[in-house]
Amino acid sequence: MKALVLAGGRGTRLRPLTNTSAKQLFPVANKPVLFYGLEAIRDAGIVEVGIVVGDTGAEVRAAVGDGSRFGLRVTYLPQEAPLGLAHCVLIAREFLGDDDFVMYLGDNFLVGGIQELVAAFDPAAYSAQILLTPVDDPRSYGVAELGRSGQIVGLAEKPDDPASDLAIVGVYMFTPAVHEAVRAISPSARGELEITDAVQWLINHGHHVHSHLITGYWKDTGRVRDMLECNRIVLESIETRLAGTVDDRTEIVGRVVLEAGAVVENSVIRGPVVIGPDTKIIGSYLGPFTSIGAGCTLEDAEIEYSIVMNSSAVRGVARIEASLIGKGVEVVPARRAPNTHQLVLGDHSTVRLRG
Repeated sequence: MKALVLAGGRGTRLRPLTNTSAKQLFPVANKPVLFYGLEAIRDAGIVEVGIVVGDTGAEVRAAVGDGSRFGLRVTYLPQEAPLGLAHCVLIAREFLGDDDFVMYLGDNFLVGGIQELVAAFDPAAYSAQILLTPVDDPRSYGVAELGRSGQIVGLAEKPDDPASDLAIVGVYMFTPAVHEAVRAISPSARGELEITDAVQWLINHGHHVHSHLITGYWKDTGRVRDMLECNRIVLESIETRLAGTVDDRTEIVGRVVLEAGAVVENSVIRGPVVIGPDTKIIGSYLGPFTSIGAGCTLEDAEIEYSIVMNSSAVRGVARIEASLIGKGVEVVPARRAPNTHQLVLGDHSTVRLRG
C-alpha cells in the first residue's frame, strides 16, 4: 500500500500568512501540521509516499526532504495549479501504479492516527473507504448520505441543503478502481475535479464504497480558530520538560516544555505551554495553550491561547490572545497619537481595533 499526501493548496482562508508560507507547514505545538500526517502514515506501516506540491513546493521539500527522518520514502509530484483533489490522483497515476493507497490531505489533523482505518480496509469487498464524522455545520464540507445498511449512496461537496450531518474527513482509502473514475469525471462549477464526484462515479457504476465513522478529534486546519483549537488539543497531552534556563524570579505553573537554549527571566508561565529553542521570555506572562517558536523574543508582554512562529518578537504589548503570529514578525506598541491607527496590512487581513 502507498500513500498520497496533498500539500499543494493555497490556503486562502489563512491569508495573508499563506501568501508567503505553505499552510501545511504551520505549527501545532511547534510541529508542522503536515508532520503529524506523515507520522500517522508511517505508524500505519506505509513507507512509499507521494506528496503533491504546488506553488510552495520548495518550502515543503526543504521541510520534509527525502522522508528518511520519518522512516518514509518520499516522491514529489508537482501540480501546476490547485485543480481539485481528483486531479491529484490523476497526476499521481504513475507513482501509484496498481497499488491500493490512502489519500491524506496535508492540512488535516486527526488524533489517533490511521492504523485502524488502514487495518479495516478490505479491497476485496469494496473499492473505496471514506472517513466520516458528524459536524455542526455540514455546509462547509463534503457530505455523505448513507443507506440503511451504512453504505455510502451519495456525496455532495459543500451543499446548501445537506442530506446528513456527516462530513467527509480528509483521509480516504482507494483501490486502483478510482483511476477510471477520475478520468471519467468533468470539472465542477468551480473548475476543479472533485474527489466527491469521483467517488459518486464509483457508486453509480456498481462499486461498493464503505463508510468508516470516527469519533476522535479531527480538524481541517484551514482557519485561524481551527489552528488554535488543534494547538490546544495537542498541548493538553504534553509533559513538563525544562531543557532551557529558568531564573529564580520566574513562576512556572502547570505543564511546560522549554527547549534547549531557551531562557526565561522574571516571568510567569502558566501551562500547558511550549517554548521553542533559543527563545527569550523576559518580564512576561504566557498563559495556557500557547506555543512560542524558535528564536523568538517576548519582553514585557502578555500572551495566551496563541501561536507565535519562529523568529518573531513581541515587546511592550499587553494581553494578546487567540492570535496566530507568523514568522519574523515584530509586535510593538504604537506611538501615541490622538484618535489614529497606523496600519500596514497584507491582502485579506482581518484587524480588530478599539473605537
